[in-house]
Amino acid sequence: MSTPVLPTIGMCSDHAGYELKNKIKAMLTGKGYKVMDFGTDSEDSCDYPDFAHPCAKAVESGECALGIAMCGTGNGISMTLNKHQGIRAALCWAPELAKLAKEHNNANILVLPARFIDPEVALKTVEVYLDTPFEGGRHERRIAKIPV
Repeated sequence: MSTPVLPTIGMCSDHAGYELKNKIKAMLTGKGYKVMDFGTDSEDSCDYPDFAHPCAKAVESGECALGIAMCGTGNGISMTLNKHQGIRAALCWAPELAKLAKEHNNANILVLPARFIDPEVALKTVEVYLDTPFEGGRHERRIAKIPV
């Protein structure tokens, strides 16, 4: 029996999300996911768009199947990611929100508020996000209306 190939996950953060990003990255690689880390690479102050745009492009192109991003509140990086027409980034701070974002909105990037989420809750939120399939059906019609 062969082992299933897990999707490649793109990750990005600013300085506020750096520590949490590394915890999530360690969990993902431990489970066998390939992770493409678009930065940042330290806790030095930086600008989240510098990392969000390359991550969004990788998800849009299919180079990464999904993405996980974080900044202090999750708002700025979410706004940046959602400027890309092919991105549906969802700011989630609980597993239930991530489940619904994937089921109903087919969110292709999970965004976490690094300064406002417990690391254990963040890890569980990521697991639920990755394990939840998109429901399709009536939600497909709505998602088709999102791009401008």
